[in-house]
Order: sequence, then structure tokens, then C-alpha cells
Amino acid sequence: MLNAKMLKQMQGRLQKMEEELASLQVEASAGGGAVKVIADGQQRVLSIEVDPSVLEAGDAEMLQDLLVVAVNDALGQARDAAAKQVAGITGNLKIPGL
Repeated sequence: MLNAKMLKQMQGRLQKMEEELASLQVEASAGGGAVKVIADGQQRVLSIEVDPSVLEAGDAEMLQDLLVVAVNDALGQARDAAAKQVAGITGNLKIPGL
């Protein structure tokens, strides 16, 4: 059973984890690097870089597909990193909302 001291310690660790996730950055790319996306550990997209050659091709549908792939990959990496940190703090306890 968790007591008040243990809960306070866990709360402090969770706050530290949130700070670490905010500073964590992951990068994903698609189309052989034609599109690059950087996201943080809080699953926010920080930047998107598109190679000018993709724009010159004038294929909007291809660009959209590359963006979807790269963004989903970056957010998936961020989600995985957050899950690992939460598991380390909670000892794999299933806590609702985390």
C-alpha cells in the first residue's frame, strides 16, 4: 500500500520526468530524408524540414504522405520514450491517466 511519503516522492519523480520529457527530442524522417520531423517527449512537433527538391517536384500528395509518415514516426518515438520513463518511475504499476 502506498503511504503519503511514497506518494509525495512519486509525485516529485513524475514532475522531474515531465521536465525531462519536455527537453527530450526525437527525430524521424521519410522519403530517404526528404522530410524530417523533430518532436519532444511531450509529443509536440517542434520542427518540420522539407527538402526543396520535394517542393520542386510539385507532387502535393507525395509531400502529404511523407509528412504523415514522418510525424507519426516522431510521435511514436516520443510516446515510447515517455512510456519507458513512466515505467521506470512507477515500477510498471498501472496508474490511471499515466
